[in-house]
Amino acid sequence: MGICAVVLVLLFGTSGSTVSHGDKIAQIDLEGVITSSSMESFFGAGEESMVTELAAELKRAREDDTVKAVVLRINSPGGEVTAADTIHHHVKKTAAVKPVVIYMDSMAASGGYYVACAGNEIIANRTTMTGSIGVIISTMSYHTLFTKLGLESVVFTSGKFKDTLSGSRAMRPEEKELIQGMVNQTYERFLEVVKEGRPKVPEEKLRSSLADGRIISGQDAKASGLIDATGYLEDAHQRARELAKSPGAEVIHLHKESGWLEALGLMQTARRADATPPRSIELRLDPAASPALQPGMIYLLPAFYAR
Repeated sequence: MGICAVVLVLLFGTSGSTVSHGDKIAQIDLEGVITSSSMESFFGAGEESMVTELAAELKRAREDDTVKAVVLRINSPGGEVTAADTIHHHVKKTAAVKPVVIYMDSMAASGGYYVACAGNEIIANRTTMTGSIGVIISTMSYHTLFTKLGLESVVFTSGKFKDTLSGSRAMRPEEKELIQGMVNQTYERFLEVVKEGRPKVPEEKLRSSLADGRIISGQDAKASGLIDATGYLEDAHQRARELAKSPGAEVIHLHKESGWLEALGLMQTARRADATPPRSIELRLDPAASPALQPGMIYLLPAFYAR
């Protein structure tokens, strides 16, 4: 196949869904750490972020009259607070128009569960890791090491809180109070989301046990009321058909369409196929090293990601 043919396939043969004229169930995937950061394109320039892409996919499903329901498959440990809240908003907006069934895959914890609460119903595998309802801010303190090495950090600020969370000195009590207040405020928002999405779960039960940051299985989530049922992805598809009253609806997958930049990027990659390879390639194989959490940023993530 020549280069021109490759470009034609890329530009006109990747519609993002199976060609069909009947009723459809649109499956959308939320995969990985939830972030608003842009991804790298073939040219090294910033592509649309996960938030932007998911919002666009949900909008397509919402406005397509042949799409009768949506299955949002979540496989995520959570991530940035604002990113999760924005995706939750778009899922909720879609659920107000047509049924949205959430399917939790291997993990839908913290921010992943935050997003899930916007759906009409939630299904998870019995072995799914979910829960982790809570908020975390992480930083590193190294001022005692500086003292041992005879080093001193000199910082000029415009106000006493400007270098809060700096590891070069011990935190003051008022700084701890400020940061804890931010965590508590975000936590209350998380509880609002859960209470709205799971109104049958008593608030006291949330505060005393379920929303203390613990991770639970899909089986325990069903028993506690955090989800509606356990099952598999095809069960979520079937439930979406039932809610849409469209038993013959075909499942399609929505994903970003390939555009001119992506196609040209592939062409550039093909042309460089015989180029001299780089002398070294760096691989990060430690799961704990990805994602690299930003100190001081508020996350909806299990604690083992905040290393």
